[in-house]
Amino acid sequence: MIKLHRNRIGAAVLAGLVTIPAYAKLTNEEVARLGKDLTPLGGEVAGNKDGTIPKYTGGLTTPPACFKPGIEYCDPFAGDKPKFTITAANVNQYKDHLPAGALAMFQKYPTFKMPVYETRRTAAVPRDVAETVKKEATQIELDGFGLSKRVNSTTPFPIPKNGLEAIWNHNLRYLGGGFTRQTVAAPVRPNGQYYLTVTEEQRIFNQNMDKPQENRLLFYKSRILEPASLTGTVLLVHEPVEQSKEARSAWQYNTGQRRVKRAPDVAYDGVADGSEGLRFHDQFDAYNGAPDRYDWKLVGKKEMYIPYNDYKIAEKSHKFDEILTKNHVNPDLVRYELHRVWVVEATLKPGQRHSFSKRVFLLDEDSWNIVWVDAYDTRGDLWRVAMHGTVQYYDVQAASSRFSAYHDLNNGAYFMEGLDNDRKGTLLFNQKGKLADFQPDALRREGQ
Repeated sequence: MIKLHRNRIGAAVLAGLVTIPAYAKLTNEEVARLGKDLTPLGGEVAGNKDGTIPKYTGGLTTPPACFKPGIEYCDPFAGDKPKFTITAANVNQYKDHLPAGALAMFQKYPTFKMPVYETRRTAAVPRDVAETVKKEATQIELDGFGLSKRVNSTTPFPIPKNGLEAIWNHNLRYLGGGFTRQTVAAPVRPNGQYYLTVTEEQRIFNQNMDKPQENRLLFYKSRILEPASLTGTVLLVHEPVEQSKEARSAWQYNTGQRRVKRAPDVAYDGVADGSEGLRFHDQFDAYNGAPDRYDWKLVGKKEMYIPYNDYKIAEKSHKFDEILTKNHVNPDLVRYELHRVWVVEATLKPGQRHSFSKRVFLLDEDSWNIVWVDAYDTRGDLWRVAMHGTVQYYDVQAASSRFSAYHDLNNGAYFMEGLDNDRKGTLLFNQKGKLADFQPDALRREGQ
């Protein structure tokens, strides 16, 4: 495993690199490793040498007895206690296993801490999903910055050869085919004040539509329910697979204007409604959209403390005042574990524009979820730190973020999204969609 080192906070100076050939399709011999020394999605089955990362044994595929379908995803590890807690006082003992953004959070906020628990490798996908990944692994290839020859695989590059392949694994990862939910987000200002934005979302992958479309990855629609100033705002996105052939299409309905219009700024660093500028559109779900503005480097693997199995923070018993503390999320409600992650560095291409000149992504080897992102401004200084607490949705065998928190190191504010603590239900997976409901002319009635 490649060892990486940093020589100062605020700079992603990563050493121990290897040259990896780009655009090389997987061989039959490589694919044969899936389900043997590699997990079905390409992670290492073996644990680490000192036993702090256990062997992969298939993940969490059975709901615990406390599970309440459609109501709450309970914590299957509620009895676990932290093994130790990283604080500003002892952070130097653990710095080799922490991202630059975590070190910066400890430096800026004395109240920040990281309770570290036993590592549990819970990620898993259904057998047919894993079989499809293996079946298509030798045929899928990059076409520019898009994909070609993919049919249904949710992990097109289980053994990635470059950073772009790893990012595509995140963007296409299995999420139950489609889900709907009501979700709560909150921009938390430097003084600790916040307000809530409630959104109803549908994210339906092409195979779950009544009329699947050519070159379509997914259909996304969101409708803002609160606050009153944004109520009725509806966003629609058609996301392509082969983005070298077709760009994202987006439309928005605004109740004030009472008309549907194209929304070309719903991409890249366009600012998300209700985030007070703290989250860009391509940061939704940690990263999404066309990757054409960056050069992507697969740096290697590293053992890192990351937010993982974060069921606790979403328990209905926890109120927003308890979760949304000043400057950062309440650290007592976040669970961290030691896992192997892929490190991917994205550097803005010459002549391209984006508010982030560089981003460093940490991707969980077992699920391909992006679990942490350090983002740098145009001067090269570390600016924003995003953490994405991953859980295994055990009833559908899909791993994804339970919450996302985007911290601004310059002003002390942060944006939190993905919560449903005050909602009656939770995410509903395996949802189907009608193409007619995901067309621009349907937005007006959605907003009323």
